[in-house]
Formats: sequence, structure tokens, C-alpha cells
Amino acid sequence: MSGPKDDKPGPSRRGFLAGAGGLVAGAGAMLGARGAPALAATPPGSPGVVNAEIEPFWGSHQAGIVSPQQGHTYFAAFDLVTPKREDVIALLRRWTEASARMSAGQRVQAFKQDADYADADPVEAADSAEAMGLPAARLTLTFGVGAGLFVKDGKDRYGVAARRPEALVDLPRFNGDQLADARTGGDLSVQACADDPQVAFHAVRQLARLADDAARMRWAQTGFAASAGGGETPRNLMGFRDGTNNPSIRDADAMGKIVWVGNEGPEWMRGGSYVVVRRIRIALEHWDRMKLAFQEQTVGRRKYSGAPLGKESELDPLDLDATDKDGNPVIAENAHVRLAAAASNEGAQILRRPYSYNDGVNFTAERWPPWRQGMEYDAGLLFICYQSDPRSGFIKIFEKMAKFDMMNQFATHTGGGLFACPGGVAPGEFIAQRLFLGDSNDRAGL
Repeated sequence: MSGPKDDKPGPSRRGFLAGAGGLVAGAGAMLGARGAPALAATPPGSPGVVNAEIEPFWGSHQAGIVSPQQGHTYFAAFDLVTPKREDVIALLRRWTEASARMSAGQRVQAFKQDADYADADPVEAADSAEAMGLPAARLTLTFGVGAGLFVKDGKDRYGVAARRPEALVDLPRFNGDQLADARTGGDLSVQACADDPQVAFHAVRQLARLADDAARMRWAQTGFAASAGGGETPRNLMGFRDGTNNPSIRDADAMGKIVWVGNEGPEWMRGGSYVVVRRIRIALEHWDRMKLAFQEQTVGRRKYSGAPLGKESELDPLDLDATDKDGNPVIAENAHVRLAAAASNEGAQILRRPYSYNDGVNFTAERWPPWRQGMEYDAGLLFICYQSDPRSGFIKIFEKMAKFDMMNQFATHTGGGLFACPGGVAPGEFIAQRLFLGDSNDRAGL
């Protein structure tokens, strides 16, 4: 589909140039990247590789869900602070227009000459310019709505309470959760993914600016995905390949079954998905003291090859029935890959799109022996997954993992949320339009 209309198109980040008139261009990432098509010499789905290609914004599904994974992400959750329904709709209109332009490598608004700045409306002020001259970097922006958009403090805030999907449940409190309120929940979410971290940050920064008095940022988290290149599965900070058993994003039937909401959901969610995000701090100091054999038993895979225990290659299927000479399971009963496998969860699957994060160090008390306290890495996994229904996806899988997974002695969930990501947007529409206005494009008078 074509990009956003622009009566006065300006130069894009990809074609940066400065004109005498004062207008310049300014704009506006552990899936199996193996499935990405080659463009020139670099597969655009290779995390960590900056690529100038453009991911389409308009379409039947939102971008950034089954798009080949980019190298960097900036995930942000917002609280709505306006009591007015029309303010929310106006915000979503601004975000849609800005997102379409930034995804295409274009500025959000034209820059103004210095003499004009004093009279500029704050919402219409110039793009912040830190992405000026940078490529589009396959930027995608994926939006979601949280439960607080529908009802908050027992009140139907914007007249859409009756349209809350049954699948948009409150996540249960899982064993071991240490969720901080300041890092959890939100009324709206946006995930910016790009092959350049500054492009991803710039995009969220512009959306926060355009939120004006309608919404305030609640929490945010950056992340990165590193690959050795050649389409290899990225490794997480524990040193293991992450995403080997992900369903293929090129399998339309699998995506229709696992990821996309169909006729079982409300009309405004069809073609959409549900995203669960969890900030998981990993006790890397504790992990690094473990012997290699113990690490591999914990995960259920070889660290260097990625092969399941008992197999030779990363892509070899798990054999959960295999036993050693003493009759013990080759892959332990509480190994991470066993508990996460579809075969252990009545066929339940999710599409994982995780990133690592590193926020420096802070004071931490370990959950498990030897109970050490002190300055430790504040680093780990920004776990992100998409599914057509979190009740039969993430919740079903993680309820068992939270109780029995050997990985729990190293991992602590500290924040996150569940958001409903509506279907895609066509030119002339805005994000979540069907939620607020129904399925008619002629009712857009707000």
C-alpha cells in the first residue's frame, strides 16, 4: 500500500540534504533471522546490522509483529491523563500520521527557521532532529492498548468499556514475581524497533512529544539483539541461542493460528494480536559461577552449538522421551526447553520477539543461595511475545514454568504488561479506529 500523503513532501532521512529555504530532512530491533530475504549482501533481518530498507507501516496487520527482527527496540508504556474521549482520538490520529512518516524515513513536521520558533505551537514544534541524516533502519512502530483504557477505578473512562476483549485479562501473579509498579502496566503501549538505536529512541521521543497533555510516559525499556551474522539465531546474555524453536514468521498458516486474532475476537481486534512484555533481570554473576554442564542442563541445550541435549545440530527436534543409560531423561524434567515446548503445554505456542537489556548496575539481593547482596548487573531479558489469546498462550505456558523451571534461580520478573494490539491501519485511518468509531470510515468527525 502507498505511504502517507504529503502535499509538500520534504527530503527524507535517506536522501538528506539542506536547502537554502531553511527546510532540512529529519526523521520522524531472538526470532530466527534465518528466514529474512537477502537484500544486497545483508539480510535485513540480521540483528545488529543497520539497514536503510523501509518496513511498510500501512497494512492489514501492524508492522513489528511478524517483521524480521531488528537489532534494537525502545518499548514504552503511557498513562492517559485526559478525561476526554476526543482527546484520545486526536492523540491516536497524531501518532498514526507521525508513525507513518517516521517509518518511511521522513520528518514528523517541517523544520522552521529560527525566527519562527517563538511563535510555534508546542505540539507543532519542529522534529527534535537527533535522527537527522540517519537511514530508515527498518523502523517499525507497534501500538497496544491496556486494560486501563477501558475501565479505571471502576469508571468507564472513554465509553468503550463494553468493547474490552475477554482475552485482555489481568495477568495473574506468577511464582517469584517481583513486579515494580513503576515498571508495570499502562493504558497505551508502543514498541519501536529499528536497526539503529537512535532511530528507535527518536521515534518514541516524537510520540511522547505529540502526546501533549493527553498521555504521559509511565515506563520505558531499551533492548538489543545481537547476532554473529549470516542469519544465525541471536544469543542472549546467558550465552545461549534464543529463539530456535520459534514458529516461522514466513508460515502464514502458523501465524494465523498462533499470532493473529480471527473471528473469535471483537471486530476491532481482528488482524491484531496480544503482546506480553516482561522485564526479566538475570543474575549474571550467579550464572557465570555455574559450570558449563549445569548451564546446559538448566537450559536443555548445548551452549555453543545450540543443539538439544542428545542431538548434534541446533535445528534438530527436541526428543523429550530420550533417556540415558541409567533411565534418566536426557533433557531434565525441569529444563527450560522442556517446560516451554508445545508438547509439554498441550500444543500451546507463542511468537517470541525478545531483546536483551543492560541498564548498568544496581544494589541487588539474590533470590537464591548464596544470597549475596551488593552491586550487580541490572541486565537481562526484555521478553516480548505475541499470540492470538494470552490465556491459551503465555499464561498457559508460563504458569508451569514459573513453578518448575530451573532457570528461575537466575531470573526475576520485575515489570511488564499485557496489551491488545489492534489490526493494521489503512491510509486515512488511525490506530484503533474501529475500537472508538466502529468499522465505518465515515464517522471520523472527532
